[in-house]
Amino acid sequence: MNSPSDLIRVIEACRANDRLAQKELYQHFYGYGMSVAFRYVNDREDAVEILNTSFVKIFKNIGTYDLDKPLKPWIRRIMVNTAIDFLRVRKRIADQGDIEMAPEPGAEETITGALAYEEILKLIQQLSPSYRTVFNLFVIEGYKHEEIADMLNISVGTSKSNLFKAKAHLREALAKLEAE
Repeated sequence: MNSPSDLIRVIEACRANDRLAQKELYQHFYGYGMSVAFRYVNDREDAVEILNTSFVKIFKNIGTYDLDKPLKPWIRRIMVNTAIDFLRVRKRIADQGDIEMAPEPGAEETITGALAYEEILKLIQQLSPSYRTVFNLFVIEGYKHEEIADMLNISVGTSKSNLFKAKAHLREALAKLEAE
């Protein structure tokens, strides 16, 4: 898919259940989809399961996609929701304590510095599923704590607490890297 018109052609063919077009769309977004899935799980088989389940949903709902809007964010939203469903079913998302007034992250705070994407991903994957999910939704996907709480069926305080603890764990891991 070299142009927007190619993408529209493939989407229209997917709407008509054209298997070759579905394969083309899947292959085109495979790498992107895997990168989203790997932010939520650290096992390749789980990531592939999330990816494949997401694409089943994408193909089922492609008729609702608005051609005037970018496709990638629409796909990302389906991928994120599928990852959350996957973790919920596997009971990997659990309350990690509920403190109503967890400290808000500092505006100037950065945890990534000059690390490569792969290094950052490895550090994030070392977090517990609860911490990793909230961290991804808040920091990477840009959701607010209220939205995260609704998505994960947890309190706003738990969302804030999990984010605070995830950042603390990441700071600790970064300090260990610097000490090496």
